[in-house]
Amino acid sequence: MSKDLPDTNGDEAAVSPAKRQKLVHRDPPRRPRAPRIFAPFRTIGLVSSTSVPFTSLPLGKTTFQITTSVGRCLHTYDLRRGLNLVFITRPQTPAIITATVAWKERVFAAWGGDGSNQEAGVWVFQRGQHIGELEIPLDLEEPIEELIIFGSWIVGRCLTRIEVWKSSNYEHYTTITPTSSHGSGTGRILSGGICNMPTYLNKIIVGKQDGSVDIWNVSTGKLVYTIFPSDLNSGAVTSLQPTPAFSLIAIARADGSITIQDIRKDKACLKLNARNAHATQITSISFRTDGYGAGEDGQKAGIMATAGTDSGDVALWDLNKGGRVVGVLHGAHDPPSSAHSGISGGISKIEFLPGQDVMMTSGMDNTLKSWIFDANSLSAVPRILHSRSGHAAPVTKLSFMPTNSEDADATGKWILSAGRDQSLWGWSVRKDGQSGELSQGPVRKKAKKLGLLGNSLEVDSSVSLDDLKAPEITCFSCSLNRDGGIGAAPSAGGVWTNATTKKGTTETSDTAMTGWESIVTGHRGDKYARTWFWGRKRAGRWAFETADGMEVSSVAVTSCGTFALVASAGGSISMFNLQSGILRQRFPAPLNPAQAKKLKLQLTTDGPSTTGSRFGPGEGKHKKGITGLMVDPLNRTVISCGLDGKIKFWDFHTGVLKDEIDWSSTSAITAAQYYKSSDLVALSCDDLAIRIIDTETKKLVRELWGCLGQISDFCFSNDGRWIVAASMDSVIRVWDLPTSHLINAFRVESPCTALAFSDTGEYLATAHADSVGINLWNNRTLFTHVSTRMIKDDEIIEATLPTTSGEGGQALLDAAFEEPDSQPEDDEGLPLEETPSTIDAISKDLLSLSLVPKARWQTLLHLQMIKARNKPTEPPKAPEKAPFFLPSLTNTDQQPSLNGASNSKQGTPSNALSRISRPALSSSTRSQFTTLLHAFATSLLNEQQESNPASLLTHLSTLSPSAADTEIRSLANMEEMTTFIQALTARLKQKRDYELVQTWMSVFLRAHAGELIGSSDGGDAAWREQLREALREWREEQGREGKRLDELVGYCSGVLGWLRSAR
Repeated sequence: MSKDLPDTNGDEAAVSPAKRQKLVHRDPPRRPRAPRIFAPFRTIGLVSSTSVPFTSLPLGKTTFQITTSVGRCLHTYDLRRGLNLVFITRPQTPAIITATVAWKERVFAAWGGDGSNQEAGVWVFQRGQHIGELEIPLDLEEPIEELIIFGSWIVGRCLTRIEVWKSSNYEHYTTITPTSSHGSGTGRILSGGICNMPTYLNKIIVGKQDGSVDIWNVSTGKLVYTIFPSDLNSGAVTSLQPTPAFSLIAIARADGSITIQDIRKDKACLKLNARNAHATQITSISFRTDGYGAGEDGQKAGIMATAGTDSGDVALWDLNKGGRVVGVLHGAHDPPSSAHSGISGGISKIEFLPGQDVMMTSGMDNTLKSWIFDANSLSAVPRILHSRSGHAAPVTKLSFMPTNSEDADATGKWILSAGRDQSLWGWSVRKDGQSGELSQGPVRKKAKKLGLLGNSLEVDSSVSLDDLKAPEITCFSCSLNRDGGIGAAPSAGGVWTNATTKKGTTETSDTAMTGWESIVTGHRGDKYARTWFWGRKRAGRWAFETADGMEVSSVAVTSCGTFALVASAGGSISMFNLQSGILRQRFPAPLNPAQAKKLKLQLTTDGPSTTGSRFGPGEGKHKKGITGLMVDPLNRTVISCGLDGKIKFWDFHTGVLKDEIDWSSTSAITAAQYYKSSDLVALSCDDLAIRIIDTETKKLVRELWGCLGQISDFCFSNDGRWIVAASMDSVIRVWDLPTSHLINAFRVESPCTALAFSDTGEYLATAHADSVGINLWNNRTLFTHVSTRMIKDDEIIEATLPTTSGEGGQALLDAAFEEPDSQPEDDEGLPLEETPSTIDAISKDLLSLSLVPKARWQTLLHLQMIKARNKPTEPPKAPEKAPFFLPSLTNTDQQPSLNGASNSKQGTPSNALSRISRPALSSSTRSQFTTLLHAFATSLLNEQQESNPASLLTHLSTLSPSAADTEIRSLANMEEMTTFIQALTARLKQKRDYELVQTWMSVFLRAHAGELIGSSDGGDAAWREQLREALREWREEQGREGKRLDELVGYCSGVLGWLRSAR
């Protein structure tokens, strides 16, 4: 088949284009509601988390920008800056991005069309901002899998059709529908691969499912030619790429074969990997265009790189003299996992940058890498230049890194995470470029020696790359007080070898000055707990074995950072020294021969011990697996819990069991969290309850119910007031410990597998089952008032997860300046931020405080001092005169009034009558506070015994400090002042809102002291006497309540002192 292609370049203008189709414009999706306490902030840890190939764009002659897809957003990295993140697109696309292409500083992103009746579209971004979109045909109901731009055309390849747009105005031009062969079925027609050949006007080349390649004229919408495969069993076309040589194109098919085809003569110039039974499928091809790399001396052109999704290797071909493989970049990316663990792998795209000796690769292991070819190197394989990566599988454990005494500024700024990809990562909340994986040693070097990263036939199929890594991490613990940072002493041998130098004292002295490991991890199915250096971001020296040889189930590190405790699934607990790696204690401590002989003699002569101790030496071991292990801050008590339903308290130094709590008859304990500041331990049980115990009294203090699925993770808030829990019903719940109330609950798209609360209280971090990223939520209670009222099960809202761009989230400043009227409302139209004082007291004899934030009433108490401190130092300056060439205002006589009122109203005399004595006054000129004050006065005048000031004072408690101060100072006459004092007295008798009543009275006395001490002469003598009588009643009630409160506090203090005494 040497027939030349017909020349249609001169005739295509005479053919009328295909008919344009009706287009549809869709409304943007509705924004979901956000939770009350936590606002979505952003997502970290995503680099190239989808199978969508990256796209590159040269910026002059200085750098390249690489854009990757992370779902519904695009990330743009700058190569010259070391792949630093420079742009994140906003807003998000309505659906998952399916294809991208960069062109003239713009990035086109196709989205949607994957599901039934799902919308599809193409958006245009520039420097991260949405600037336009392409018109979409109404009948398009399939995803656009590939985009190319050339000349004046934008072409998108779908499953069965090709869409064409004009690049000048983004208008839809035509739809091309290729025909299907008899063997391809009725589904997909087009397979992977669409490109254009340089210098070929208006021509596109498309690969099909039956292995043929079509050449279409997009201007006329007509088929020009079809290239058929030489072997009908070669399979579908998987990749197409034009070569630097004129009219030659590389065609890869499903059987792994690659054909270099001359499309003008329809002749195969070169066939590679033909009839190779071990060839992997090629999905990406790229050609080196700098003119080097091939030949014996590497000074010739002709290098081709191939890769596929079935392997993590990149093959480098020299196409001179028939073509041969000159090098294989083994393990460029992680290969797909052989186990069903959800670990992604393989290479999605490779690309030589135009005119450069740099190659870019992106993998489905959430990694983007750049490689450079050394000019004088004897190896044809490049070396790594830059890398950005993240977890390749969903995250299973999360924790905010604690701080040490020397770096308090880093508190809450680092996250430690473990995933199903058998990796341990440290994430910076402040700067993504500082994040990185903790090294496990030369894993890839070992894999290359064993041939696990290549296609060697001698590889033992029972060994995989995953076997060379540490198993999946199931638990970890950390303390940075002894971490040596970047200067920590390296290990004497390999990682986790327990190797020491011959002079052990010398190594001990060295680590004493430089620090030692600070992280201990337990692994699935492994009896060893491993140590890690946090400062050096690498594996440590020690691998601590459990006492009974069973799997590690829980670990703990003491607050001082010196000891590590390891618990097993068999119930054993061992304590090791992190500096020397020596076993220091077991729980329970085993008896030595002398102790055993003494105990036996004592039992023989004296019988059982009558000293009152419940447990003897060597007794109390857990019968089942241990699920929680904790140490108090002073290293006095070790707390353990297990599936046997028992919580045990051990003496840290002797290893003797001191006390235990037995829940074996009710439930098993699945996990535990310890809040050291208040000595509270939270335990999740298999009956879906979270129970809180006090380690001082060994008593159960709270039971939290509400989870409808297995509890996957939970934690304390930074101040210990909340318990945040995630369950498998995809709901995250927040309980208030003082009241045991469920105060917030929201449902997310997928189950939350891990969560953590920062020590500063700023962030809640969550990980989910279908994502490799870490989601950060802002704690809104730090900068705005949030109601903590109890909610019901039907008040659980649907919440969207944070995004990498932060769209739909709420930053600190955004929420701080949020208007109160913009708060969300519930289904009944009532604001969610209800007044906290509406919660009923447990008993009428109890003195209760309000739930108004402390900062609010303290600000009201010191408002005048705050205003004086914030007073400007100098008056405002008049603006400078405008330049002479700018026109002036036509009417300069009329000056706007500063108070917004017209001059005609400035002379209106004020009415001195009381607002309470003016019932005919229009309600439109009366504030809500005045209206409620009038209603309370009316109830007093009608001699109602049940006059309740709740509505008046509840409204006052919802006002801002400035508004409340203004209302109190606006009490302009004796009648209003008397009514206000009577309302405070009535509230004091109800024993409600004690601190608010004291604050309001203090502000009132400061503001109206002159009226109170004034002379009784004049017409207002009667009202002044009533005012003083109201003050006397207030003073008597305040004295009685103060005396009762002093007696109660004294009694409680005495009882606590007696309980804590040694008697």
